Amino acid sequence: MIRITLFSISVLLTLTIGQASGQSAQKQAAVPVIFDTDMGPDYDDVGAITLLHAFADEGQAKILATIASTNYPKVTQVLSVLNTYFNRPNIPIAVPKGQAVSDKDTQHWSDTIVARYPHRIQSNNDVPDAIALYRQILAKQPDRSVTIITVGFVTNLANLLISKPDKYSKLSGRELVALKVKSLVSMAGKFPSGREYNVFRDTPSSKIVFADWPTPILMSGFEIGEKIHSGLPLTQNKAIQHSPVKDVFSISLPKSKEDKDGRMSWDQTAVLVGVRGYAPYYTVKSGRLTMNADGSNGWDDTGKGHQHLVGKLPALEVEALINKLMQHQPKK
Repeated sequence: MIRITLFSISVLLTLTIGQASGQSAQKQAAVPVIFDTDMGPDYDDVGAITLLHAFADEGQAKILATIASTNYPKVTQVLSVLNTYFNRPNIPIAVPKGQAVSDKDTQHWSDTIVARYPHRIQSNNDVPDAIALYRQILAKQPDRSVTIITVGFVTNLANLLISKPDKYSKLSGRELVALKVKSLVSMAGKFPSGREYNVFRDTPSSKIVFADWPTPILMSGFEIGEKIHSGLPLTQNKAIQHSPVKDVFSISLPKSKEDKDGRMSWDQTAVLVGVRGYAPYYTVKSGRLTMNADGSNGWDDTGKGHQHLVGKLPALEVEALINKLMQHQPKK
């Protein structure tokens, strides 16, 4: 069994290297992505944005914006550090200027990388409101072309749905989303039922989005990322130096006994399927997420419009792929 598993991982890594060399990048047009992230309080967001930049470097994704769904004081500086590190310092960044969750990291990695690495954004005051940037960007995109990948709270998405016509578009928020967005990919929920942080932490917004979002929604549930541990190979790679991504995992992994084999990788799975699609890694179950008053979720098999991931490849194979992508270095 061990030899079979190691062989499978070896085959997968070979395929991954082939993709990274451009063999598959030419077959897939770059996916236009708006990345919506709490970028803390957990640090799998850092792994997720690394995957997104890796896909962008290989021509598989086009990053339209990196938007914070929380508003702790350094969140936009952290996004600026990471975009700058991957040689995309001018990617638009925004933050919710109204009521929003303000949770930040508890390991103090955000303070560290902001102090150590260059970044254009110096304050949340330097960037626009999240909804203004959403509307500005969406209005300029071809119809039904944009994939929104959200790996945090859906605060911005709820506010976008109820937004009014403005200088960027005469459409309401819901109309603009229906016209411009192809799909929403979200790290959200626990299936078939449970109480998951991204959903319950801003329950009012979750109720709005999962009831009224007008495009298909694909969800990577808690149970998917829970099985995948990442970051340890990155921290052990001595060839990678002066990397904010490596610093975050080097700081954070030792602070929790449950992370001795790597951090659970919820957000990375959402980016993986948001850009590459769920096959061959997963299958999907169709239906509809249902919300309970306490912010927990259920699942209606008879519903329409939503899907959640179901494991297909062994979790160790997906783990190997994610760990490989998380060691991606900036393209010169």
